[in-house]
Amino acid sequence: MEISQAATDPAQDAVRRTEHRVEVAASPGTVYGIVADVTRWPRVFGPTVHAERTWSEGNEERIALWATANGEAKTWTSRRTLDPVRRRVAFRQEKSQSPVAAMGGEWIVEPRPDGGSNVLLTHDWVPVDDVPDADAWIARAVDRNSRAELAALKAAAEGGAEARELELEFEDAVEIDGPLSAVYAFLYEGGKWAQRLPHVAKATCREDTPGLQYLEMETRAKDGSTHTTASVRVCFTDDRILYKQLVLPGLLSLHTGCWTLRRTGAGTVRASSRHTVRVKPEMVTAVLGEGSTVADAKEFVRGALGTNSLATLKHAKAYAEAGLDG
Repeated sequence: MEISQAATDPAQDAVRRTEHRVEVAASPGTVYGIVADVTRWPRVFGPTVHAERTWSEGNEERIALWATANGEAKTWTSRRTLDPVRRRVAFRQEKSQSPVAAMGGEWIVEPRPDGGSNVLLTHDWVPVDDVPDADAWIARAVDRNSRAELAALKAAAEGGAEARELELEFEDAVEIDGPLSAVYAFLYEGGKWAQRLPHVAKATCREDTPGLQYLEMETRAKDGSTHTTASVRVCFTDDRILYKQLVLPGLLSLHTGCWTLRRTGAGTVRASSRHTVRVKPEMVTAVLGEGSTVADAKEFVRGALGTNSLATLKHAKAYAEAGLDG
């Protein structure tokens, strides 16, 4: 794989521009499909925590994105124009986050003679004037994320059904006879989980941007051992808390999840925990022992994550039903 970056000369223009390229051994239609469907991005692109369409009309759409840049969690909205015939997706941020004043670009997917694809990802941006080193910070973030995204796009497009066989989705839920606000508060206050959940040995949570958290946890396993995970969490008040693990246990290459709260017709709250994981096949034997298979790994992960999720939900239930909110 070859990824290149075009030279940038700030003296030539107030707008900075970069280009990154990659060759993909998959059809242009397959590659374009991944780029066009932002709902798939958290599974494909490492920096993307969550993405959703908030409006669409014809080939125009508005998307909301939550992602990491240089290790910091950021959120913004973009307007996109999709061209499925030419296989191009142009984007322009409508609401940027400092140190970015404005940013846009384009995904361009072109066919290769061998049936594969050439992908060009362009960016142009203007930094915030009064933020020190804003231009250098943005350039590093664009370069790091573009390289990571193109490599991930290549892997996802070329992996096909084989890669999807490594993934698993599942959900657990409980019904709670208590106020939804109390359940949400329990899940939102991840920094208190070490005092509230027996399987959490240590937890720290920071929220530099309202509704966008960085949660680091040390979790106890059944054998008494502990492992550390770190997640970015997107918190939608009284509705959902979505997250993506940035620091993963050795057996996984992907773990995203969502805590969802819904009022029922009976006046109770249905609280659920959904997980999407991808197993690292090269780590199965090292973690689970000789003779273990990907199916064994999925079963192991389902059991471990499901046990912890249900424990969290049951403690949230006890918290809310006891009227401990506040």
